[in-house]
Amino acid sequence: MTNSNPAPVLGIVGGSGVYDIESLGNKRWVRVDSPFGAVSDELLFGELDGQRLVFLPRHGRGHRIPPSEINYRANIDALKRAGVTDLISVSAVGSLREDLRPGMFVIVDQFIDRTFAREKSFFGTGLVAHVSMAHPVCRRLGDHIEAATRSAGIEAVRGGTYLVMEGPQFSSLAESELYRSWKCDVIGMTNMPEAKLAREAELCYASVAMVTDFDCWHPDHDHVTVDAIVKVLLANADKARSMVKTVAPRLLADSGAASCACRCALEHALITAPAARDPQLMQRLDAVAGRVLGR
Repeated sequence: MTNSNPAPVLGIVGGSGVYDIESLGNKRWVRVDSPFGAVSDELLFGELDGQRLVFLPRHGRGHRIPPSEINYRANIDALKRAGVTDLISVSAVGSLREDLRPGMFVIVDQFIDRTFAREKSFFGTGLVAHVSMAHPVCRRLGDHIEAATRSAGIEAVRGGTYLVMEGPQFSSLAESELYRSWKCDVIGMTNMPEAKLAREAELCYASVAMVTDFDCWHPDHDHVTVDAIVKVLLANADKARSMVKTVAPRLLADSGAASCACRCALEHALITAPAARDPQLMQRLDAVAGRVLGR
């Protein structure tokens, strides 16, 4: 089901509210199976101003799956099988900075991975690979998102470090202060190992962190009500839809998308000698690494 067409296909992974775009045409929910297990949900295929889009509810429709139980490998594999080339992650986060207020977007450029209970690679015994994560997001795709947020009138900050915690519990005060001392900007539970797997799958990946509230370091944290958070969540979903509608035509017009370096991340990553590679693992990797394994 992989796509050989060089035209970009935009994938969006995030909350269900992002997908309710009135102008999205040819909508259809399709089940895409993965050899890595159960995908969070069916994929929603559609078109927006000529740009093909694929949406995946990260937690499943109705928010059924907690962060630690998301099958990130199956999700990324399914998106690759669906033809996605450029993937935008949209996620709710807490702010670790006074100036990053609820309602603002952060176009993340770095991560600190503090997760510990998740499968973090498609590769393993029988086929070893090491990809670079020095710059874990696609700058080209980030440029499009930055321009789209500016055009849509969304208050967004370009650049920031996302601390990814295991969850599902929120931070202790001591942890929150520790992460602030590390100069982290936002905190959430979902972008790792998602970003690592997207790199292994040679997808262009960018992360938009939507601030819902301040983490517990903030003196006003205990005064935040559920109603206030829900109000911000709904407003952020509106902004995210506007962002997607604005970024889609920019991606469609991007003549340099097909030559983006993200799409050859595995070029020199495979370490295992061809004669020692596990045929069964290679078969599972037909979508993720088919470009390099098919030689």
